[in-house]
Amino acid sequence: MKTEFMVAITQLAAEKNLSKEVVLAAVESALVSAYKKNIFSPTQDIVVKISSSTGDVKVYVRKKVVEEVTDQLLEITLKDARKIDKNARIDDVISIEDTPPNSGRIAAQTARQVILQRLHEAEHDTIFKEFTFRVTDIITGSIQRLTPDAIYVDVGKAEAILPLKEQVHNERYRIGRRLKFYLLDVQKKPRGSEIILSRAHRDLLRRLFELEIPEIASGAVELKAVAREPGYRSKVAVVARQEGIDPIGCCVGLRGIRIQNIINEFNGEKIDVIQWSDDQKVFIANALSPAQVSHVELNAEEGVATVVVPDKQLSLAIGKEGQNARLAAKLTGWRIDIKSLSAVEAEKALLPAEEEPAVEVEEPEEIEEAVIAAPVAESDTIIEAAPGEQEEIQEQEQEEPVEEEPADYELVFTTGFPAPPISPTGPQIRFAEDILPSRARKQKGGKRDIDARGGKGKKVKSKHTYVEEEDAS
Repeated sequence: MKTEFMVAITQLAAEKNLSKEVVLAAVESALVSAYKKNIFSPTQDIVVKISSSTGDVKVYVRKKVVEEVTDQLLEITLKDARKIDKNARIDDVISIEDTPPNSGRIAAQTARQVILQRLHEAEHDTIFKEFTFRVTDIITGSIQRLTPDAIYVDVGKAEAILPLKEQVHNERYRIGRRLKFYLLDVQKKPRGSEIILSRAHRDLLRRLFELEIPEIASGAVELKAVAREPGYRSKVAVVARQEGIDPIGCCVGLRGIRIQNIINEFNGEKIDVIQWSDDQKVFIANALSPAQVSHVELNAEEGVATVVVPDKQLSLAIGKEGQNARLAAKLTGWRIDIKSLSAVEAEKALLPAEEEPAVEVEEPEEIEEAVIAAPVAESDTIIEAAPGEQEEIQEQEQEEPVEEEPADYELVFTTGFPAPPISPTGPQIRFAEDILPSRARKQKGGKRDIDARGGKGKKVKSKHTYVEEEDAS
């Protein structure tokens, strides 16, 4: 009977994935409750010990040593205590064996439910401790049940919960499907441990990169930032920590096989891998890829980055419903304001021109008397005029038109032909056909040629060539 009892304890420990000591402790606690209910008083201090080798069950009643006993269930005199333990003293607690003769069957029937409850509590404690160390890690599980509020997932030793807010809305979940989940939290409830999973958390993407890419797991490539809109698109910023390593190439893999495994796990979610940079302007420009950026201006006080892109790249930089800009803002931590190049130029054109500073011009001091010295010929006569008459003379000189003297030169052409008449408004431009005499063209082969004026000529045979003569008509 004892051997069968220990075999049952061993099998139970193996099924529940518990240690043998934990199961024995749960059974001992259950037997204490059963004995207090059926044999001993509920107020008595009882201890049950089960031998791990033989399976013997022994029950001990604990009493306190006192000079005068007031409660026989809890106290014992010093004289009686010395019969059990010669070294007993006042205020000591001694254990007295009091195993019931028929405790086997009665205890087994009574303690059955208590034992199962204790085993469940011990199992929950073990699960709680195990999964607490795995928080923020990836676990694999199969979908077990579907409810409107949550999905229950079998993760091996326990049943986990995938809440509605942690689900990806465009994913289709079915019973029996195996997926990778992000272990978000483990909570201890009265009914046991509650394991909360997530499929929408951005760190799930981070853990999958560490799982699929050995360079990230070893530290040669560091994953600096992750931004994700679950089910649609994600952006990942990486940087190399060793020289000669292409971080983007390591993440993409040969023919894109590494990144494709992650995309398949996310059911086709697009993933952009970009180069991280210490320069925030460069990092923001990279985060807006695949759009091309002209330049970036940062306002550190407000945390705003103004990005200027070419007109053709504006829609690509913003993305569908602003998705690309939102992901870039999450990835960099800056508020991003995207403007087109033409809009920036138009804003500059509307700005008022800066007023030039006025230059003070020093006015010359008034000169009371001014003497102008000029060479005077002997025939010239100097006439002094009064100040008023002098002003009238100056006005008359300004009103009288100045007659231009005829030019004392002629145009001479070096061609030997008489010069054309000079127009009073100036020499006119004439064409070379009007000045030079027409010359006949020569052409070999006896073909008819046309002169400079467009007239036809006759063929006259000479010794070597045919020369056209002008028709009399």
